[in-house]
Amino acid sequence: MSVIQQRDMSALREGYSPAVRRFEIASIVIYTAVMVWLGWKLWPGVMQRPWLALTAFMLGYIAADFVSGFVHWAADTWGTPEWPVIGKALIRPFREHHVDQKEITRHDFIETNGNNCFISIGPGVMAALLTQGPALTFNFFAGAFTFSLILWVLMTNQFHKWSHMDEPPPVIDFLQRWHLILPRDHHQIHHTAPYVSHYSITVGWLNEPLLKMRFYPMMERLVSAITGLVPREDDIGKKAALLLIDDKAPESVAGEPAKSK
Repeated sequence: MSVIQQRDMSALREGYSPAVRRFEIASIVIYTAVMVWLGWKLWPGVMQRPWLALTAFMLGYIAADFVSGFVHWAADTWGTPEWPVIGKALIRPFREHHVDQKEITRHDFIETNGNNCFISIGPGVMAALLTQGPALTFNFFAGAFTFSLILWVLMTNQFHKWSHMDEPPPVIDFLQRWHLILPRDHHQIHHTAPYVSHYSITVGWLNEPLLKMRFYPMMERLVSAITGLVPREDDIGKKAALLLIDDKAPESVAGEPAKSK
């Protein structure tokens, strides 16, 4: 009898309620307004400091790759879809994706991107509140970096969705093959047992460095030491979760959900 205890797909879909849908729509509307506000404040500085703006833009892209991985890891590893707001809007979609990785390709724009808009609103507002001016170089850089970061955070789930499409549009296929956005074959490593690496889903550039650093196993040990929680216990059951700690999961256990995860 399997020790994997992943949730039923229909139960996870039921978690996508009309209230969650309204929450996502509101998040997209507010996010758009914040981006327009921030972009309007930054535009004079972009004209004055184009190379600094470009540097901030590229660093924001790399930072988005890290943020996407960290949030992905956290949602995969800790918590439960029953939590209010965070559980339903953020954790539930990742857990649903574990059971049917193609489900994301059937999501519309709102369901795909609403939750990322929500988590981007706070940083966007804080960046827009920074005073801008010709002598305030740091404020401009911080604002431009944040604009880029939350722009690419918005696009992260779209890139993730395209990485699961069998036949993405030609321009998307080109960008994937040149690893300018998340490639399909690269992301499939995350969907290979034991499913505990390659969390970054914006472009995936940071996956190999973080894997070599054992960044996420170290974070799991730290969280477990502080809280006593077992990573992935809610997602796959305590017995399987304990077997995955320190990469000691037998292939027969870790590989059971390989076709569905």
